[in-house]
Amino acid sequence: MRYIVRRVAQSVFTVFAVVSLSFGIVRLLPGGPADYLRAQLLQQGGSLTQSQINQRIAAQTNVNVGEPLYVQYVDYMVNVLQGDFGRSIWYDDSVASILGKAIPWTVFIMACALLLAFVVGITLGAFMAYREGSSTDYVGTAVSLVTNSTPDFIVGLVALTFLGYRFGLFPTTGHYASEVTPGLNLPFVVSVVHHGTLPILAISLYSFGGWAMDMRANSIRVLGEDYLRVARLRGLPERRIALRYVARNAILPMYTGLLIAIGFVFGGAIIIERIFGYPGLGYYLIGAIDARDYPLMMGGFIVICVAVTIGVLIADLTYGIVDPRAGGGDRESY
Repeated sequence: MRYIVRRVAQSVFTVFAVVSLSFGIVRLLPGGPADYLRAQLLQQGGSLTQSQINQRIAAQTNVNVGEPLYVQYVDYMVNVLQGDFGRSIWYDDSVASILGKAIPWTVFIMACALLLAFVVGITLGAFMAYREGSSTDYVGTAVSLVTNSTPDFIVGLVALTFLGYRFGLFPTTGHYASEVTPGLNLPFVVSVVHHGTLPILAISLYSFGGWAMDMRANSIRVLGEDYLRVARLRGLPERRIALRYVARNAILPMYTGLLIAIGFVFGGAIIIERIFGYPGLGYYLIGAIDARDYPLMMGGFIVICVAVTIGVLIADLTYGIVDPRAGGGDRESY
């Protein structure tokens, strides 16, 4: 129980530190959002008073620059905890509204890509482990290493060029066709899947190799354990040994990485979304960086960090349940 309390407290502190860092970036850094907005407003004309400029800055950044620093900090923390990240400079809309529209699309393509990459990766990794040293193992290892080391934007550009422009198999931009009506209807669902296929394939192609290599290494280690020799001497079917003994024990060490990857789902594949013009969180973050839209950048940054922190926390608290060998979650077990 003390371990659980300590890990939860550490996660809360991490989120608190991230939000505090975002306040520091907004308010304290020279040339930061507050100074940038002030310069923009002054360039627009001299009709605004200092008080009006401060009010405009407060509306955009959640930081009332006319108040003492500690008051600004408290107000900013309260607003963020309430889900108010300020107002986007570029889109002239609340950051929470923009993120609320973008996150579901990112979760869709990233969840599908993560599931596809994980299933393909562990299947290929187990296949290579059972044929260690064969030509199949060498080819599978080479393919996994090449795809895992290829930058995501190269995979995305190749997929876009050939599957999108060259052969016209999939749409090259957007998240659904303009002529369909959004909702729970078949044309909309088909259009969403059709538009999401290229980003999902691109993300899966450059990420399955890591899962495959991890699964291969874990499976080779498990195949050398004494209890497998005992299972074979007892006459257990090879299929049962592969599924109940090898696969289960080889996948368990990858559990933490999988949950952390789920946390990164909210971060999305930033470059991939930009390449395909897919309106997810990464697409808006790149746009915010280009436009120096600090409130939107900070809102996305906070969402990603909170999601990753929660993923790591869940992995830590549940690993002892998933893998009994890790113990019950006390200090010595981790």
